Amino acid sequence: MQPFTLPDFYVPYPARLNPHLETARAHTKRWARGMGMLDPELGVWDEEQLDAMDYGLMCAYTHPDAPAPELDLITDWYVWVFFFDDHFLELFKRSGDTDGAKEYLDRLPAFMPADPGSDMPEPANPVERGLADLWTRTVPGMSVDWRMRFVESTENLLDESLWELSNINAGRVANPMEYIEMRRRVGGAPWSANLVEHAVGAQIPARVARTRPLCVLRDAFSDAVHLRNDLFSYQREVEEEGELSNGVLVFERFLGLSTQQAADAVNDLLTSRLHQFENTTLTELSPLFDEHALDPGERLAVLAYVKGLQDWQSGGHEWHMRSSRYMNGGAAGEPVLGGPTGLGTSAARIRLTAGMTGAGGPRNHTHVPYQDVGPLPLPEIVMPYDVEVNPHLDVARRESWEWAARIGFYDPLPQLAGAGLWTARKNEGFDFALCAAGIDPDAPGEELALSAQWLTWGTYADDYFPAVFGPSGDMAGARVFTGRLPLFMPLDLGVTPDPANPVERALGDLWARTASSMTSEGRGLFRAAVEQMTGSWLWELANHLQNRIPDPIDYMEMRRLTFGSDLTRALARLAHGRHVPGEVYRTRTILGLENASADYACLVNDLFSYQKEIQFEGELHNCVLVVQSFFGCDAQRAAGIVADLMASRMRQFEHLVAAELPVLFDDHDLDADARQVLTDYAEELKDWMAAVLLWHRETSRYVESELARLPAARPVGVPGGVGTATARLAGLVGCARPGAGTAVCA
Repeated sequence: MQPFTLPDFYVPYPARLNPHLETARAHTKRWARGMGMLDPELGVWDEEQLDAMDYGLMCAYTHPDAPAPELDLITDWYVWVFFFDDHFLELFKRSGDTDGAKEYLDRLPAFMPADPGSDMPEPANPVERGLADLWTRTVPGMSVDWRMRFVESTENLLDESLWELSNINAGRVANPMEYIEMRRRVGGAPWSANLVEHAVGAQIPARVARTRPLCVLRDAFSDAVHLRNDLFSYQREVEEEGELSNGVLVFERFLGLSTQQAADAVNDLLTSRLHQFENTTLTELSPLFDEHALDPGERLAVLAYVKGLQDWQSGGHEWHMRSSRYMNGGAAGEPVLGGPTGLGTSAARIRLTAGMTGAGGPRNHTHVPYQDVGPLPLPEIVMPYDVEVNPHLDVARRESWEWAARIGFYDPLPQLAGAGLWTARKNEGFDFALCAAGIDPDAPGEELALSAQWLTWGTYADDYFPAVFGPSGDMAGARVFTGRLPLFMPLDLGVTPDPANPVERALGDLWARTASSMTSEGRGLFRAAVEQMTGSWLWELANHLQNRIPDPIDYMEMRRLTFGSDLTRALARLAHGRHVPGEVYRTRTILGLENASADYACLVNDLFSYQKEIQFEGELHNCVLVVQSFFGCDAQRAAGIVADLMASRMRQFEHLVAAELPVLFDDHDLDADARQVLTDYAEELKDWMAAVLLWHRETSRYVESELARLPAARPVGVPGGVGTATARLAGLVGCARPGAGTAVCA
């Protein structure tokens, strides 16, 4: 019996079948046999199993336009990756042999040398033999940038199998955000996206490969592929193999749902990610092409890549409906409205209903702003850490308030018809120095005051941006505004332009006093982090122009940028980068610590700022609203889900500190100094989360009586959510001191 009924999938593009299917089937069977994958002594696959799984059919569906030799190569890659997954299961997941798994995985990068002409070790098993053969057949003719990206995605796919194994050994089911992040690394779809470039013969230009639109397309594609696979593979993975890394199981455990309800929720998220893919393609690619001056050939290459991802999405669905590897009883070949069945007929069965009515579609554009929601009763908020307040708090308060007056934060603005954005009384009630004092309890008085001033600037700037550019929807003016800000952060500490507004004036002043003690490399990292934060405001404005509540995953990932997390990470690494190898910061453990702590702080802000943003500012960027839209529930239920996500991110943070940080130390053979630096970093992150919560409980920024003092309601479409800037507290406070105390801001 199937554990649930497959949901109504949104499949907006027809699946097409490559005419070279039979050639690929015959070729890849010979290849698998030659690599030793069908060796009966291994006990992984036999010929009958390989035929039933039919990876030739999968690749013929996912790459319908590939020439025969290319389809053979792509099919061999998928046979290899699925064999690796099953081989790893038999050798290590069933036995829980972590040490053996590490030794097995550590050998594989040697079969992907940067120089394809380099010598490789002698293969010891079919996985190594297959990888060596595929690498030499694939990389000739591909750019260095593509090779680097393909190696990275392949190593992620291989190495993060240890994450699945460690969770199985611990009986641990990930929280939703952790699962999505890790599934991208272990699930293989980013790797598939790289192969799409090879299959369609169109490489993404290196200068745009890591921009937001291309990253979102890759990630939305990957998430949809993985979530679809989770639905079809639940019975095999969870019920038969004891697997814990499955999105349906994650939703069951996190939300307390039945299996059917969880499956339907996973399908809603899948639908939302497909809509995110479509929205990014239609609204973000054209401006990207112009911004980076892509020539016609480069533009066509990107569009061919996008089409290749669409083909993969539809073809992958069709294959899941037919392969013996998955739960698809009663669904394969099922006609729609009595339509035709069989190979090549899926175009007559395009499924659009779920997309039109489901999450992420038209309903995300129907929100009515400025609804009178009233104060949001706060759910229980988990915070296991205490706050120590800096003794120089009163001095920092006074100096930051005097600085704000001198810099012009209370002055009339011509863009607001002569009204001022802030008053001295409002700024005093905001009390940014309190947050600075909790984040860095040991900072000297002068540095604490500078931290408070950075917080004040960030929040003022984020209030200024929607007030000036939101009413008119002036995206061009907004791009000019954010594009000018780097001019006030010269890497050589040279002359800056005359400031045109208080935001520029304040930034120039703070930069001159902050960056002078940094190295040239540190200034570059610092400025880039500020640019990422201010650039994220354009994403908020774009959503307001569409009146679009964001997709949940896109929201959480962009929230970290509007929060200033990259800024604080850059500063923290300046403090101790000499003691810790750079690759350590790219490990799953450190990224997990940073993202879990950032998400916790972001969600704190969303709970406290809900009434301010939804009722008084017409905001769309608040996780409570995002959850309301996704689940179709009321604000109180949504707030409870947000609080549960905060608690789960906190548990993940604690798990990483207690269980995985010591393993990281040993795996990278870190010395005592580096171990102490990272241990202190984790402690600083604890201080940061606790201080952000304390500040939200004490500030007047979210008190209803103070909200009533705001100017008359802003026009519809104003992204006034300084949920982003005030939560950015930690992100900006670190700018004051590129030393140990700044690391708490990540």
